[in-house]
Amino acid sequence: MKTDIEIARSVRMKPVEEVAKQLGIDPEDLELYGKYKAKVPLSYIDRKRTKEARLILVTAISPTPAGEGKTTVSIGLSQALNRIGKRSCVVLREPSLGPVFGIKGGATGGGLSQVLPMEDINLHFTGDFAAVEKAHNLLAALIDNNLQSKTRSLGLDPRTIAWKRVMDMNDRALRDMVIGLGGTTGGVPRETGFDITAASEVMAILCLSTGIADLKRRLGNIFVGLTYDKRPVYARDLQAEGAMAALLKDAIKPNLVQTIEGTPAIIHGGPFANIAQGTNTVLATEMSLSLTDYTVTEAGFGCDLGAEKFLDIKCRAAGLVPNAVVLVATVRALKYHGGQPLKELKTPNVEALERGIENLQKHIENVESFNLRPVVAINRFVTDSDEELKFIRDYCTMRGVACAVADVWGQGGAGTVELAQLVVEATAQGKPDFRPVYPLDAPVERKIESIAKQIYGADGVEYTPKAKTALKRIAELGLDGLAVCIAKTQKSLSDNPALLGRPRNFTITVRDIEIAAGAGFLVPITGEIMRMPGLPEEPAAIHIDMDEEGVISGLF
Repeated sequence: MKTDIEIARSVRMKPVEEVAKQLGIDPEDLELYGKYKAKVPLSYIDRKRTKEARLILVTAISPTPAGEGKTTVSIGLSQALNRIGKRSCVVLREPSLGPVFGIKGGATGGGLSQVLPMEDINLHFTGDFAAVEKAHNLLAALIDNNLQSKTRSLGLDPRTIAWKRVMDMNDRALRDMVIGLGGTTGGVPRETGFDITAASEVMAILCLSTGIADLKRRLGNIFVGLTYDKRPVYARDLQAEGAMAALLKDAIKPNLVQTIEGTPAIIHGGPFANIAQGTNTVLATEMSLSLTDYTVTEAGFGCDLGAEKFLDIKCRAAGLVPNAVVLVATVRALKYHGGQPLKELKTPNVEALERGIENLQKHIENVESFNLRPVVAINRFVTDSDEELKFIRDYCTMRGVACAVADVWGQGGAGTVELAQLVVEATAQGKPDFRPVYPLDAPVERKIESIAKQIYGADGVEYTPKAKTALKRIAELGLDGLAVCIAKTQKSLSDNPALLGRPRNFTITVRDIEIAAGAGFLVPITGEIMRMPGLPEEPAAIHIDMDEEGVISGLF
């Protein structure tokens, strides 16, 4: 059996100019990055047209080590829509180098449902992550420069500065450190550290901005810290937003590539979903909606994280409403949620499936709670038995939910036609009466509680003294009207990664609440959330190589 990279390399790609023509983009307007990648100017966004096109959100059950395959299903679905005569484009996030070299080894789909050129997309691509990193670190440098300034000092209290530096790599040694050592010329000593670039508020801002003016406004709104007399300091007070935006001049433009079947793909932005909003840029989604009839996009991790944030944060900020929501599940993952050991998942076990199906049930309820239409996609694996597949289908039929088995890895678009047809039927019913979980003017505690109870299934929320202090500070700063972006483990509906399936009788504990005023949300921290992950015992990086001809191996 060929690996993903071998399959990708066997495909003869179209020049990106041909892909652009499929979308009605003049090749002369492209900013080329070689033969197969290009940036598209924002002038191709038509916001009147975005209201008419159909938006399909792809999400999933709670992630497991067995894998679910949202990206693969998204790509396969878009390919299938084109196969049945619909003009479609898939819109995805850019991979972070941290997971690529850590666990995943790549994040561009798989089998016959991939985006190409996969090596480029998985590595430096068009440099967007580097631009975000530089813009973020410029602000960090300006902060430390202001601390030792004699004439321009804002009186910042170093103990209140939460803005760390970032880099796009898993490196646990950089999480916490002391900087400014080296005497009077080394800066002001203080505690800080590094986050991974995907966790940067600048990444979140890039993904929520509606244009250059909005980008600059949001960058200026970044909360830096407090002065010694408790006054708030924002990036605009450091006059940082102009230079930061300049570094993002090219990064703000969406990237055009293609799928393995030549379907247009727009890949742009890459925030994580357990610590940020987990969706691609508003501009990329709007561009696809402007140029096609069906836009397929995905949200990171499970429905309780990426989809909730897509709907409560991104949709509200951009005025978007999905016409349908595809909920990806696998037989293997549901059996894992039902208690079957990871090493035994290839063995048929309907009893474990019966127990694990509760996780799917809760996520169906979550989609319906937004007044949206779920369509279940069973991402098929060769080890799935007919009895197991029938069990999931029958369960969905009993609940009145459309369901299709999709062989996205083995057959690409051809194996996803049934799902595409169900999605077309769901979107033909018009725009749903979309209902967010909470109103923005609700108290912060009520917003958090609404998500915890309605989406996670918690009994309630508890706050540590540190979180209560943060709530008080947020109110004093007048920032309590912001949305909330809860940082939580992706492995469970609860804040305890060990509670699989559909946990009940649990309480969510908020340890702290961070301010992301530029992005337009607050970040309640639950559980142990790593903003700078570490590499595993056997990193994917040790299997990645390049030969003398420049051919890369080991990405998958």
